[in-house]
Amino acid sequence: RVVQGLARTRSFATHASAIPRNYPSITPPYPELIQNLEHVRNVLKRPLTLAEKILYSHLHDPVNGLGIGGRIRGEAYLQLKPGRVAMQDASAQYVAIVCSLQFMSAGLARCAVPTSIHCDHLIQASEGAKADLERSIVSNQEVFDFLESAARKYGIEFWRPGSGIIHQIVLENYAAPGMLMLGTDSHTPNAGGLGMLAIGVGGADAVDAMTGTPWELKAPQVVGVHLTGELSGWATTKDLILHLAGKLTVRGGTGRIIEYFGPGVHNQSCTGLATIANMGAEVGATTSTFPYTKHMQSYLHATGRGPVAQAADEAAGRGFLSADENAEYDEVIEINLSDLEPTINGPFTPDLATPLSKFGTFVKEQGWKDELSAGLIGSCTNSSYEDMTRVADLARQAKAAGLTTKVPFLCTPGSEQIRATMERDDISSTLQDVGATVLANACGPCIGQWKREDKKGEENAILTSFNRNFKSRNDGNRYTMNFLASPTIVTAMSFSGSLTFNPMTDSLTLDSGKSFKFAPPSGQDLPSTGFTPGDTSLYPLPTPEPQPDAQVIIRKDSQRLELLEPFSSPFSHGNLELPPLKVLMRVRGKCTTDHISAAGPWLKYKGHLTNISENLLITAVNDEGGDVNVAFDHDAPHGLTNADTIPNVAKRLKARNQPWTLIVDDNYGEGSAREHAALQPRFYGCNLIVARSFARIHETNLKKQGVLPLWFADKADYSRISSGDVIETVGLADLLEGRPDATIHLRVTTRSGETFQIPTKHTMSTDQLKWLRAGSALNYIRSQMQ
Repeated sequence: RVVQGLARTRSFATHASAIPRNYPSITPPYPELIQNLEHVRNVLKRPLTLAEKILYSHLHDPVNGLGIGGRIRGEAYLQLKPGRVAMQDASAQYVAIVCSLQFMSAGLARCAVPTSIHCDHLIQASEGAKADLERSIVSNQEVFDFLESAARKYGIEFWRPGSGIIHQIVLENYAAPGMLMLGTDSHTPNAGGLGMLAIGVGGADAVDAMTGTPWELKAPQVVGVHLTGELSGWATTKDLILHLAGKLTVRGGTGRIIEYFGPGVHNQSCTGLATIANMGAEVGATTSTFPYTKHMQSYLHATGRGPVAQAADEAAGRGFLSADENAEYDEVIEINLSDLEPTINGPFTPDLATPLSKFGTFVKEQGWKDELSAGLIGSCTNSSYEDMTRVADLARQAKAAGLTTKVPFLCTPGSEQIRATMERDDISSTLQDVGATVLANACGPCIGQWKREDKKGEENAILTSFNRNFKSRNDGNRYTMNFLASPTIVTAMSFSGSLTFNPMTDSLTLDSGKSFKFAPPSGQDLPSTGFTPGDTSLYPLPTPEPQPDAQVIIRKDSQRLELLEPFSSPFSHGNLELPPLKVLMRVRGKCTTDHISAAGPWLKYKGHLTNISENLLITAVNDEGGDVNVAFDHDAPHGLTNADTIPNVAKRLKARNQPWTLIVDDNYGEGSAREHAALQPRFYGCNLIVARSFARIHETNLKKQGVLPLWFADKADYSRISSGDVIETVGLADLLEGRPDATIHLRVTTRSGETFQIPTKHTMSTDQLKWLRAGSALNYIRSQMQ
């Protein structure tokens, strides 16, 4: 059955190796990368970590890119040449619009690097895979048509809705050891499970790579995690990263790459390593990586990429795909896998880690109901064949005992290939027999695309194998507590309906009165008869030729897509200080990109900046009063109240041509690589954000859009500034005029007329200052192309 040209019937299954591939486009140029690295070695003259090898071998200028050496990690800005770009459909809307403008300005016909678009974020979970997919294709038709037309014009591989989640598809089709790639999603590091550096970025960074512009990154520090021992019983790689998140916290990886090494790495499946890398984003890490292993080699062969494995074998033989002996890390963390037990993290933050043996006590201490309202497994984090076979083992045990799940139990396959292989091997039917609903191959509940009808406005607890659990994220209910766990723990607890049930020690009472206890689950890394790709009509042809005559489709009356107008420079008449800025609000506590630009139903407006900006900071807490989505307009004209929603006050300031600023707390912008969390404030007139600290991706996104991010030199100064105060920069002109040691102070004039200055810090590079001066990175790049 065809739904407006995008839905497809299931075609006859074929083996994964039968999928057409362009091997040169998915194989890193190892000889060139190794030669680049030799130039770097001549400069640094020291052993290198694996992360350094991959980064430095992708320098845009490997001969001169590191200057004369010295301290690189944590200090130097690198100009890099990524080998691939991947985009999910929500973020791709912005990128496709920008690329159309940039490609026209530069006279480019195709992307400078292999690029793909994946339709996974706009499919809402409700009834089940077939109905949900068909309904979502109809409701998002104009967006999918737009993205497909842009892909056709510029030679981009377009993965149709239903093909799967971007990160799982990248792992199955594009990831390769030693590659550097960018993805417009914070969980792009998932591909690190194949021994590469996959980095989540905003759309403007992706445009750099797609137009052949050097991509800039401040060289991260490298944290080494030394793994020894072996996982056993119920413990999984998910428990390793949940445990590590508890140790590092959501800020512990900021400005750092996590590099795992030691004998414990080599015992793990490739997809298990991908789970670890995926959730490195939850500790703020730039990305995560692992040395090349036999399991990676086997996974490449199993997914039809034997030539890539052979090339990687040769590169590994030359020492490229592992750290040098005696390489030094900025920090080393020791973890004995034999000591790990299942761990549950949450609620409301992914770093609140509790061992399973202590979780029941934790629940009781908090006074929560001992009640689970739903269990959800799958997503990009845990939908591998190994995950699903382990879960199916538990389902078979339960079925033999006559049990079915006591709560809604939802399963999200990560890709069409996983779905088809699950169906062929009776995994899907096994799960459905005990009460599971199999959802579409898409993000669904993990990113808020869950049409949940129960528990609205009620406090309740769900258990998921997802990666992120901020308030309101999954079902729009800020009272839903999402606890993160492995798929096996989620599954076992779904049969009990209890939060305090421990499947390692507790039994369930059967209708017969007898007790039943789960045995530790077992699974299979790779299918013994190979993967089957399923419906191959959902897949693109590899490296399609661009069609320059193709029209990029945007309806004139569209409420979903909107052409962008360039932001203007904040500097005028030769003045290189920002204009006087009104403080919109002081944001209290955790403010993620979900708070700044909510997902869920708002995703449909990702291509329409005017419409999506209506959600600006609507779940943020105002530190003056503690209310959510309340701001104050102290200069409100007659007839308007001082207090209003945050978007409305921002719009009032914009209408008065009054630029403004935000005062924010620690780790501002934590979470998703959400471009709109920077675009929306800029659209409404924000020129400056002052924070106790920033999350990496969001800080870069702000710089790209021409917003100056400054750090309080003294975090206590956060409390000295209030809404309605006026802030002026002092010293920014010196910095813009080429004085790198210049310090930026802020002159604050309070509403009562008091004036004082506070010092700040910044992380602006020379190129980033050029973006600021031009009004945005795109403005500057376009000026250089003309």
